[in-house]
Amino acid sequence: MSFSQDMDSIPEGKKEKKVTIIPMPVIAANPTTGLVYGVAPGFNWFNGNPETTSMTSFLGTFLYTQKNQLFLQVRGNMFLENDRWLMMTDLRFNLNSQPTYGLSTDARYAYHTVIGEDGEVSDDLVKGPPENEMMGFDHFRFYQTALRRYADTRFFYGVGYHLDIMSNIDDKQLDLDADPPRLTYHYQYQTLKGMPLEGYTQSGVSLNASLDSRDNVANPYDGRLVFASLRLNPEFLGSTEGASQLWLEYRDYFNLNPERPRNLIAVWAYGWFVTGGKVPYMFLPATGWDMFGRSGRPYTMGRFRGEDLTYTEAEWRFPLQKTKDRLGGVVFVNATSASSRTDNVKLFSHFQAGYGAGLRYMISPKNRVNIGLDYGRGIHGASAIFLNLNEMF
Repeated sequence: MSFSQDMDSIPEGKKEKKVTIIPMPVIAANPTTGLVYGVAPGFNWFNGNPETTSMTSFLGTFLYTQKNQLFLQVRGNMFLENDRWLMMTDLRFNLNSQPTYGLSTDARYAYHTVIGEDGEVSDDLVKGPPENEMMGFDHFRFYQTALRRYADTRFFYGVGYHLDIMSNIDDKQLDLDADPPRLTYHYQYQTLKGMPLEGYTQSGVSLNASLDSRDNVANPYDGRLVFASLRLNPEFLGSTEGASQLWLEYRDYFNLNPERPRNLIAVWAYGWFVTGGKVPYMFLPATGWDMFGRSGRPYTMGRFRGEDLTYTEAEWRFPLQKTKDRLGGVVFVNATSASSRTDNVKLFSHFQAGYGAGLRYMISPKNRVNIGLDYGRGIHGASAIFLNLNEMF
């Protein structure tokens, strides 16, 4: 269901005032949440002439899970008239829980929690991790970034403010009264760094630069994105510990058939690094913690974590109709590498992979908004089903 105004009826230089609303219901599953129920509406509109203004795209998330988790989120990118400004927003309040593994993609840590059958964990879609391997926490996020366009180029630069509050942490695996004491990865890391166990805060500013020539932010056929963000989290702004992190990202799209622009190879890569200070465990770079939570298919959020992390993904997107573009398919493969400086595991010394396929239905051809259904598999029994709005990247 959508509400929109036909672009062809818009006089040149006029704004398109209508908003396309897609109130998408969600039924999905992954190893950590079990079944997921709720709605994830999408909102798309133009703040100026569509010939000179990129489409604004926001996603809402209102979900409840089989394991009593709650996800309330609003995330999106807003382009002002003639793309003079780009506003990036990420708001979240989650009552969450997930298993916590050791840092890095080394199998010695990535395959184990402190307890579990034979010391190993299960990423199986049906079984999922046992309840006593989960760590509960409440998470509040407020991110707002403003980037100014430079002249008539596609280069944007600006600053942002970022606040993360992790509270009510319940580390169910931790048992200090056991003989010997059962020490979790979260406990060991936090105590080694001299940081609290029950909750912590990151509050800071960022310096950002972006080169964005994508023809459509929801479903690109052409162009590329290069984005860099240096985030500074000093204690005087409220951070539990002073620290800095660097995010580097690249996306590109390669057409395979000039007559069918939907037939393409999409590539996504990012690097996320701790560049100084002490970062609390749950704020370390991790898969699934990118802005839209799209990295790490088919693994659960936070499956791989480290002081340094790189992620790469390639996806073949293709039409399933001879002359139309309503139906499409995708095949994807990805790889993650993460380090652990305390365990002397270096970045790129170990990789973990995922792969899968999916279907696409273009619910709004004018704006190229897709509904996607993906199934992914990974090593160690990992599997998951994803229902999403817009392309994954």
